[in-house]
Amino acid sequence: MVRRIFPLLTVALATTLVLPAFAQQNPTGVNPPQQASARSAPIMDVVPPTSVRVKDVVNFRGARYNQLQGFGLITGLDGSGDSANAIPYMRRAMVNMLERFGLPQMPEGSMRPKNVASVMVTVNIPPFAKPGQLIDVTVSSLGDAKSLQNGFLLQTPLRGADGRIYAVAQGPISLGGFGVSTEQGASVTKNATTIGRIPNGAIVEKEIPVTLMDENGYIEAYLINPDFTTATELSDKINKNLLGNAKAVDASTVRVFVTSTYRNNVPELIARIENLTLSPQNGAAKVVMDERTGTIVIGQNVSIGPVSIAHGGLIVKVDAVTTVSQPNPLSQGSTESVTNTSISYEEHKGDTLVLVKGSTVGQLVKSLNSLGVPPRDLITVLQMIKASGALNAHLEIQ
Repeated sequence: MVRRIFPLLTVALATTLVLPAFAQQNPTGVNPPQQASARSAPIMDVVPPTSVRVKDVVNFRGARYNQLQGFGLITGLDGSGDSANAIPYMRRAMVNMLERFGLPQMPEGSMRPKNVASVMVTVNIPPFAKPGQLIDVTVSSLGDAKSLQNGFLLQTPLRGADGRIYAVAQGPISLGGFGVSTEQGASVTKNATTIGRIPNGAIVEKEIPVTLMDENGYIEAYLINPDFTTATELSDKINKNLLGNAKAVDASTVRVFVTSTYRNNVPELIARIENLTLSPQNGAAKVVMDERTGTIVIGQNVSIGPVSIAHGGLIVKVDAVTTVSQPNPLSQGSTESVTNTSISYEEHKGDTLVLVKGSTVGQLVKSLNSLGVPPRDLITVLQMIKASGALNAHLEIQ
Protein backbone atom coordinates (compact mmCIF):
# COMPACT_ATOMS: atom_id res chain seq x y z
CA MET A 1 0.00 0.00 0.00
CA VAL A 2 1.47 3.37 -1.03
CA ARG A 3 0.68 6.33 1.20
CA ARG A 4 -1.18 9.13 -0.56
CA ILE A 5 0.55 12.10 1.07
CA PHE A 6 2.83 13.54 -1.57
CA PRO A 7 4.42 16.81 -2.72
CA LEU A 8 2.82 18.66 -5.58
CA LEU A 9 5.54 18.99 -8.18
CA THR A 10 6.41 16.69 -11.07
CA VAL A 11 8.81 17.82 -13.74
CA ALA A 12 9.92 15.95 -16.86
CA LEU A 13 12.11 17.74 -19.36
CA ALA A 14 14.07 16.97 -22.51
CA THR A 15 17.12 18.46 -20.78
CA THR A 16 18.01 19.12 -17.17
CA LEU A 17 16.40 22.58 -17.26
CA VAL A 18 13.39 22.86 -14.93
CA LEU A 19 10.79 25.48 -15.82
CA PRO A 20 7.72 26.58 -13.83
CA ALA A 21 5.38 25.57 -16.63
CA PHE A 22 1.72 25.13 -15.80
CA ALA A 23 0.06 24.90 -19.21
CA GLN A 24 -2.64 22.25 -19.08
CA GLN A 25 -1.93 19.93 -21.99
CA ASN A 26 -2.69 16.27 -22.67
CA PRO A 27 -0.25 14.14 -24.72
CA THR A 28 -1.30 13.26 -28.23
CA GLY A 29 -3.55 10.26 -28.24
CA VAL A 30 -4.40 10.41 -24.54
CA ASN A 31 -8.05 10.26 -23.61
CA PRO A 32 -8.89 13.21 -21.30
CA PRO A 33 -9.66 12.12 -17.73
CA GLN A 34 -13.05 12.65 -16.15
CA GLN A 35 -11.63 14.68 -13.27
CA ALA A 36 -8.03 15.86 -13.23
CA SER A 37 -6.43 15.85 -9.82
CA ALA A 38 -4.71 19.00 -8.56
CA ARG A 39 -2.07 16.95 -6.78
CA SER A 40 0.39 16.84 -9.66
CA ALA A 41 1.75 19.51 -11.97
CA PRO A 42 1.73 19.40 -15.79
CA ILE A 43 4.93 18.84 -17.73
CA MET A 44 6.54 20.78 -20.55
CA ASP A 45 9.27 19.57 -22.89
CA VAL A 46 12.17 21.92 -23.53
CA VAL A 47 14.09 21.87 -26.82
CA PRO A 48 17.85 21.88 -26.17
CA PRO A 49 19.92 24.72 -27.64
CA THR A 50 21.49 24.08 -31.06
CA SER A 51 24.91 25.49 -30.18
CA VAL A 52 26.86 26.92 -27.27
CA ARG A 53 30.13 28.76 -26.85
CA VAL A 54 33.14 26.65 -25.99
CA LYS A 55 33.86 28.89 -22.99
CA ASP A 56 30.53 27.83 -21.46
CA VAL A 57 31.30 24.10 -21.52
CA VAL A 58 35.06 23.78 -20.93
CA ASN A 59 37.77 24.72 -18.46
CA PHE A 60 41.44 25.09 -19.32
CA ARG A 61 44.21 23.42 -17.40
CA GLY A 62 45.75 25.80 -14.89
CA ALA A 63 42.81 28.23 -14.87
CA ARG A 64 41.21 26.79 -11.74
CA TYR A 65 39.97 27.85 -8.32
CA ASN A 66 42.03 27.10 -5.22
CA GLN A 67 40.87 26.65 -1.64
CA LEU A 68 42.27 28.61 1.28
CA GLN A 69 41.44 28.22 4.94
CA GLY A 70 42.42 29.52 8.35
CA PHE A 71 41.51 29.49 12.04
CA GLY A 72 40.03 32.73 13.32
CA LEU A 73 38.29 34.44 16.22
CA ILE A 74 35.02 36.36 16.06
CA THR A 75 34.32 39.00 18.70
CA GLY A 76 31.30 41.11 19.68
CA LEU A 77 28.78 38.28 20.03
CA ASP A 78 26.85 39.63 23.05
CA GLY A 79 27.03 36.46 25.11
CA SER A 80 26.35 34.00 22.28
CA GLY A 81 29.95 32.86 21.82
CA ASP A 82 31.73 29.65 22.81
CA SER A 83 31.44 28.35 26.36
CA ALA A 84 34.54 28.09 28.57
CA ASN A 85 35.02 24.37 27.96
CA ALA A 86 33.97 24.21 24.31
CA ILE A 87 37.37 24.36 22.63
CA PRO A 88 40.44 24.67 24.90
CA TYR A 89 42.70 25.96 22.12
CA MET A 90 40.34 28.89 21.55
CA ARG A 91 41.51 30.32 24.88
CA ARG A 92 45.13 29.65 23.87
CA ALA A 93 44.52 31.60 20.64
CA MET A 94 43.17 34.52 22.67
CA VAL A 95 46.21 34.49 24.95
CA ASN A 96 48.56 34.50 21.95
CA MET A 97 46.64 37.35 20.35
CA LEU A 98 46.84 39.48 23.49
CA GLU A 99 50.56 38.79 23.81
CA ARG A 100 51.13 40.07 20.27
CA PHE A 101 49.63 43.37 21.40
CA GLY A 102 52.11 43.56 24.26
CA LEU A 103 49.64 42.72 27.02
CA PRO A 104 50.86 40.65 29.99
CA GLN A 105 50.31 36.90 29.83
CA MET A 106 47.13 35.65 31.47
CA PRO A 107 46.29 32.13 32.70
CA GLU A 108 44.08 30.37 30.16
CA GLY A 109 41.68 29.24 32.87
CA SER A 110 40.92 32.81 33.86
CA MET A 111 39.57 33.69 30.42
CA ARG A 112 35.84 33.13 30.08
CA PRO A 113 34.65 35.53 27.38
CA LYS A 114 31.21 34.66 26.07
CA ASN A 115 31.40 37.20 23.28
CA VAL A 116 34.15 35.33 21.38
CA ALA A 117 33.79 32.32 19.08
CA SER A 118 36.34 30.21 17.26
CA VAL A 119 35.60 29.79 13.56
CA MET A 120 36.95 28.19 10.42
CA VAL A 121 37.47 30.71 7.63
CA THR A 122 37.37 29.41 4.05
CA VAL A 123 37.81 31.02 0.65
CA ASN A 124 37.66 29.88 -2.97
CA ILE A 125 40.25 32.06 -4.65
CA PRO A 126 39.72 32.43 -8.42
CA PRO A 127 42.49 31.95 -10.96
CA PHE A 128 44.62 34.98 -11.82
CA ALA A 129 43.67 36.77 -8.56
CA LYS A 130 46.19 39.56 -8.01
CA PRO A 131 47.54 41.06 -4.76
CA GLY A 132 45.11 43.63 -3.41
CA GLN A 133 42.04 42.02 -4.98
CA LEU A 134 39.06 41.46 -2.65
CA ILE A 135 37.23 38.13 -2.45
CA ASP A 136 34.29 36.81 -0.41
CA VAL A 137 34.84 34.80 2.76
CA THR A 138 32.78 32.09 4.50
CA VAL A 139 33.03 31.59 8.27
CA SER A 140 31.60 28.68 10.27
CA SER A 141 31.59 28.02 14.00
CA LEU A 142 33.96 25.41 15.44
CA GLY A 143 32.68 25.43 19.02
CA ASP A 144 29.29 25.63 20.69
CA ALA A 145 28.53 29.28 19.91
CA LYS A 146 24.79 29.87 19.68
CA SER A 147 25.02 32.62 17.10
CA LEU A 148 27.56 34.65 15.14
CA GLN A 149 25.12 37.54 14.75
CA ASN A 150 26.75 41.00 14.91
CA GLY A 151 30.18 39.36 15.14
CA PHE A 152 33.44 40.71 13.75
CA LEU A 153 36.20 38.46 12.40
CA LEU A 154 39.64 39.46 13.58
CA GLN A 155 42.52 39.41 11.11
CA THR A 156 42.99 35.82 9.97
CA PRO A 157 45.72 34.53 7.62
CA LEU A 158 44.44 32.11 4.97
CA ARG A 159 46.71 29.32 3.80
CA GLY A 160 46.70 27.03 0.80
CA ALA A 161 47.32 23.30 0.71
CA ASP A 162 51.06 24.04 0.57
CA GLY A 163 50.91 25.86 3.92
CA ARG A 164 51.69 29.29 2.46
CA ILE A 165 49.65 32.40 3.20
CA TYR A 166 47.88 33.76 0.11
CA ALA A 167 45.22 36.03 1.64
CA VAL A 168 44.17 37.71 4.90
CA ALA A 169 40.54 37.98 6.04
CA GLN A 170 38.84 40.43 8.39
CA GLY A 171 35.47 42.12 8.71
CA PRO A 172 31.87 42.03 10.02
CA ILE A 173 29.84 38.84 9.61
CA SER A 174 26.72 38.80 7.44
CA LEU A 175 24.22 36.07 8.33
CA GLY A 176 21.33 34.68 6.34
CA GLY A 177 19.32 34.17 9.55
CA PHE A 178 18.84 35.41 13.08
CA GLY A 179 18.18 34.14 16.58
CA VAL A 180 16.37 35.76 19.52
CA SER A 181 16.04 34.33 23.04
CA THR A 182 14.66 35.43 26.42
CA GLU A 183 15.84 34.88 29.97
CA GLN A 184 12.97 32.44 30.46
CA GLY A 185 14.42 30.16 27.78
CA ALA A 186 12.08 30.97 24.90
CA SER A 187 13.86 31.41 21.58
CA VAL A 188 13.17 31.97 17.90
CA THR A 189 15.69 31.08 15.20
CA LYS A 190 15.47 31.52 11.44
CA ASN A 191 17.97 29.79 9.15
CA ALA A 192 21.55 29.11 10.22
CA THR A 193 23.12 31.49 12.73
CA THR A 194 26.49 29.74 13.11
CA ILE A 195 27.66 30.19 9.53
CA GLY A 196 27.97 33.44 7.62
CA ARG A 197 29.81 35.38 4.95
CA ILE A 198 31.98 38.46 4.71
CA PRO A 199 31.53 40.07 1.28
CA ASN A 200 34.93 41.24 0.01
CA GLY A 201 36.29 40.14 3.37
CA ALA A 202 39.67 38.83 2.24
CA ILE A 203 42.56 40.63 0.59
CA VAL A 204 44.80 38.66 -1.74
CA GLU A 205 48.39 39.00 -0.56
CA LYS A 206 50.14 36.62 -2.93
CA GLU A 207 49.31 35.47 -6.45
CA ILE A 208 48.91 31.75 -7.01
CA PRO A 209 51.05 30.75 -10.01
CA VAL A 210 49.09 29.62 -13.09
CA THR A 211 50.68 27.58 -15.88
CA LEU A 212 48.55 27.36 -19.02
CA MET A 213 51.07 25.72 -21.37
CA ASP A 214 53.14 22.70 -20.35
CA GLU A 215 56.84 22.21 -21.06
CA ASN A 216 56.03 20.39 -24.32
CA GLY A 217 54.03 23.31 -25.74
CA TYR A 218 50.50 21.96 -25.18
CA ILE A 219 47.39 23.42 -23.59
CA GLU A 220 44.45 21.27 -22.52
CA ALA A 221 40.71 21.97 -22.50
CA TYR A 222 38.55 19.95 -20.11
CA LEU A 223 34.86 19.43 -20.88
CA ILE A 224 32.64 20.11 -17.87
CA ASN A 225 30.38 17.25 -18.99
CA PRO A 226 32.66 14.60 -20.52
CA ASP A 227 31.47 13.20 -23.84
CA PHE A 228 33.48 11.54 -26.61
CA THR A 229 31.35 13.06 -29.39
CA THR A 230 31.64 16.59 -28.04
CA ALA A 231 35.39 16.23 -27.43
CA THR A 232 35.91 15.06 -31.02
CA GLU A 233 33.79 17.93 -32.36
CA LEU A 234 35.82 20.44 -30.35
CA SER A 235 39.12 19.12 -31.70
CA ASP A 236 37.76 19.22 -35.26
CA LYS A 237 36.57 22.82 -34.80
CA ILE A 238 39.98 23.90 -33.52
CA ASN A 239 41.80 22.20 -36.41
CA LYS A 240 39.43 23.69 -38.99
CA ASN A 241 39.08 27.27 -37.71
CA LEU A 242 42.44 27.90 -36.06
CA LEU A 243 44.66 25.63 -38.18
CA GLY A 244 45.74 24.06 -34.93
CA ASN A 245 46.97 20.65 -33.95
CA ALA A 246 44.22 19.47 -31.59
CA LYS A 247 43.37 15.94 -30.55
CA ALA A 248 40.69 14.47 -28.31
CA VAL A 249 42.63 12.47 -25.71
CA ASP A 250 39.57 11.10 -23.91
CA ALA A 251 35.94 12.00 -23.21
CA SER A 252 36.88 15.13 -21.26
CA THR A 253 40.28 16.26 -22.56
CA VAL A 254 41.23 17.99 -25.80
CA ARG A 255 44.96 18.64 -26.15
CA VAL A 256 46.09 21.50 -28.40
CA PHE A 257 49.64 22.11 -29.58
CA VAL A 258 50.54 25.80 -29.41
CA THR A 259 52.08 26.77 -32.73
CA SER A 260 54.71 29.47 -33.17
CA THR A 261 51.95 31.97 -33.99
CA TYR A 262 50.63 31.84 -30.44
CA ARG A 263 53.70 30.59 -28.55
CA ASN A 264 54.22 34.02 -26.98
CA ASN A 265 50.52 34.82 -26.65
CA VAL A 266 48.73 31.78 -25.24
CA PRO A 267 45.80 33.85 -23.84
CA GLU A 268 44.90 34.95 -27.39
CA LEU A 269 44.75 31.32 -28.55
CA ILE A 270 42.55 30.38 -25.59
CA ALA A 271 40.27 33.36 -26.31
CA ARG A 272 39.84 32.23 -29.92
CA ILE A 273 39.05 28.68 -28.81
CA GLU A 274 36.54 29.95 -26.25
CA ASN A 275 34.59 31.83 -28.92
CA LEU A 276 34.10 28.79 -31.15
CA THR A 277 30.66 27.18 -31.00
CA LEU A 278 29.70 23.57 -30.35
CA SER A 279 26.59 21.44 -30.54
CA PRO A 280 27.06 19.43 -27.35
CA GLN A 281 25.53 15.99 -27.21
CA ASN A 282 23.16 14.98 -24.47
CA GLY A 283 24.77 12.81 -21.83
CA ALA A 284 23.90 9.24 -20.97
CA ALA A 285 20.20 8.54 -20.48
CA LYS A 286 19.32 9.34 -16.88
CA VAL A 287 16.31 9.80 -14.63
CA VAL A 288 16.85 11.87 -11.47
CA MET A 289 14.28 11.71 -8.68
CA ASP A 290 14.03 13.57 -5.37
CA GLU A 291 11.81 11.62 -2.98
CA ARG A 292 11.63 14.51 -0.52
CA THR A 293 10.06 16.97 -2.95
CA GLY A 294 8.57 14.56 -5.49
CA THR A 295 10.58 16.14 -8.33
CA ILE A 296 11.37 13.97 -11.36
CA VAL A 297 13.80 15.09 -14.09
CA ILE A 298 13.95 12.89 -17.19
CA GLY A 299 16.64 13.04 -19.85
CA GLN A 300 15.81 13.18 -23.54
CA ASN A 301 16.93 9.67 -24.50
CA VAL A 302 15.18 7.61 -21.83
CA SER A 303 13.11 4.70 -23.16
CA ILE A 304 11.19 1.80 -21.63
CA GLY A 305 11.32 -1.82 -22.69
CA PRO A 306 8.32 -4.18 -22.60
CA VAL A 307 7.10 -4.47 -19.01
CA SER A 308 3.88 -4.95 -17.04
CA ILE A 309 3.25 -3.23 -13.70
CA ALA A 310 0.46 -3.74 -11.17
CA HIS A 311 -0.18 -0.44 -9.42
CA GLY A 312 -3.21 1.24 -7.84
CA GLY A 313 -6.54 1.37 -9.65
CA LEU A 314 -5.27 2.39 -13.04
CA ILE A 315 -4.50 0.81 -16.43
CA VAL A 316 -2.20 2.74 -18.75
CA LYS A 317 -1.37 1.22 -22.13
CA VAL A 318 1.48 2.63 -24.18
CA ASP A 319 1.61 0.77 -27.48
CA ALA A 320 4.26 1.18 -30.16
CA VAL A 321 3.16 -0.03 -33.61
CA THR A 322 5.72 -0.20 -36.42
CA THR A 323 4.47 0.40 -39.96
CA VAL A 324 6.29 0.53 -43.30
CA SER A 325 6.27 3.73 -45.36
CA GLN A 326 6.44 2.81 -49.06
CA PRO A 327 7.28 5.70 -51.48
CA ASN A 328 5.69 6.15 -54.91
CA PRO A 329 7.28 4.07 -57.71
CA LEU A 330 8.71 7.13 -59.52
CA SER A 331 9.87 9.00 -56.42
CA GLN A 332 13.44 9.15 -55.17
CA GLY A 333 12.43 8.08 -51.65
CA SER A 334 13.34 4.88 -49.84
CA THR A 335 11.31 2.44 -47.82
CA GLU A 336 11.38 3.29 -44.12
CA SER A 337 9.78 1.92 -40.98
CA VAL A 338 7.78 4.35 -38.83
CA THR A 339 6.86 3.81 -35.19
CA ASN A 340 3.51 5.26 -34.11
CA THR A 341 2.85 5.53 -30.39
CA SER A 342 -0.62 5.79 -28.86
CA ILE A 343 -1.52 6.17 -25.20
CA SER A 344 -4.85 5.32 -23.56
CA TYR A 345 -5.97 4.61 -20.04
CA GLU A 346 -8.72 3.06 -17.96
CA GLU A 347 -9.51 3.37 -14.28
CA HIS A 348 -10.75 0.44 -12.19
CA LYS A 349 -11.34 -0.26 -8.57
CA GLY A 350 -9.01 -2.64 -6.84
CA ASP A 351 -5.83 -4.13 -8.24
CA THR A 352 -5.19 -3.32 -11.89
CA LEU A 353 -2.42 -3.58 -14.45
CA VAL A 354 -0.23 -0.95 -16.10
CA LEU A 355 1.00 -2.26 -19.46
CA VAL A 356 3.89 -0.50 -21.18
CA LYS A 357 5.29 -1.52 -24.58
CA GLY A 358 8.26 0.20 -26.19
CA SER A 359 7.69 3.85 -25.30
CA THR A 360 9.58 6.61 -23.52
CA VAL A 361 9.51 7.57 -19.88
CA GLY A 362 8.41 11.06 -20.86
CA GLN A 363 5.29 9.71 -22.57
CA LEU A 364 4.48 7.47 -19.62
CA VAL A 365 4.88 10.28 -17.09
CA LYS A 366 2.81 12.66 -19.21
CA SER A 367 0.02 10.12 -19.37
CA LEU A 368 0.06 9.47 -15.62
CA ASN A 369 0.43 13.17 -14.89
CA SER A 370 -2.65 14.03 -16.95
CA LEU A 371 -4.62 11.69 -14.70
CA GLY A 372 -3.48 13.48 -11.56
CA VAL A 373 -1.26 10.63 -10.34
CA PRO A 374 0.77 11.96 -7.38
CA PRO A 375 4.52 12.42 -7.94
CA ARG A 376 5.43 9.87 -5.25
CA ASP A 377 3.42 7.23 -7.16
CA LEU A 378 5.35 8.11 -10.31
CA ILE A 379 8.60 7.61 -8.41
CA THR A 380 7.40 4.21 -7.20
CA VAL A 381 6.46 3.14 -10.75
CA LEU A 382 9.82 4.22 -12.16
CA GLN A 383 11.69 2.41 -9.40
CA MET A 384 9.84 -0.80 -10.17
CA ILE A 385 10.49 -0.43 -13.91
CA LYS A 386 14.20 0.01 -13.21
CA ALA A 387 14.22 -3.03 -10.90
CA SER A 388 12.68 -5.14 -13.67
CA GLY A 389 15.43 -4.13 -16.09
CA ALA A 390 13.05 -2.38 -18.48
CA LEU A 391 14.27 1.17 -17.85
CA ASN A 392 17.03 1.87 -20.37
CA ALA A 393 18.69 4.57 -18.30
CA HIS A 394 20.57 5.24 -15.10
CA LEU A 395 18.24 5.93 -12.16
CA GLU A 396 19.54 8.45 -9.62
CA ILE A 397 17.64 8.95 -6.36
CA GLN A 398 18.46 11.93 -4.17
